[in-house]
Amino acid sequence: MSAVTLEKPVRAPVLTRDNVRTRVSDALKLSARIFHALAEPRVVVTLGLAALLIGSAIGVAVSAHQNRELYNTLAELQAQRDAYQRQWSQLLLEQSALSAHGRIEHKAVEELDMVVPGQEHIVLVPYAGTGSTVAAGR
Repeated sequence: MSAVTLEKPVRAPVLTRDNVRTRVSDALKLSARIFHALAEPRVVVTLGLAALLIGSAIGVAVSAHQNRELYNTLAELQAQRDAYQRQWSQLLLEQSALSAHGRIEHKAVEELDMVVPGQEHIVLVPYAGTGSTVAAGR
């Protein structure tokens, strides 16, 4: 079961010039009291501290946002560094493979038609130290 209550309808007050004048006067008096109360030192200090608190909270939010952006940038840069490190390692492996003696000798023989000189084509040149002269011609 539920309870039902019947209320009398509220009648709207009749607006008269005197009625409006008293209400405006009351509103002005209330506003004057509020502004007078705001001028007290305790209230000024409280409002100043509240403004400082709000400014500090906004600063914390901005700082946290910048921190997240910088951390994301750092993560991207570290990933890029790792990719460059992998590429450098691959290039070093490729360089060592391309500069292997067997490969160079094979390329020289196949592409440049070079041959290993025989014993009769090898000439040994003596070391010319300080104070000694080298005899030219053979």
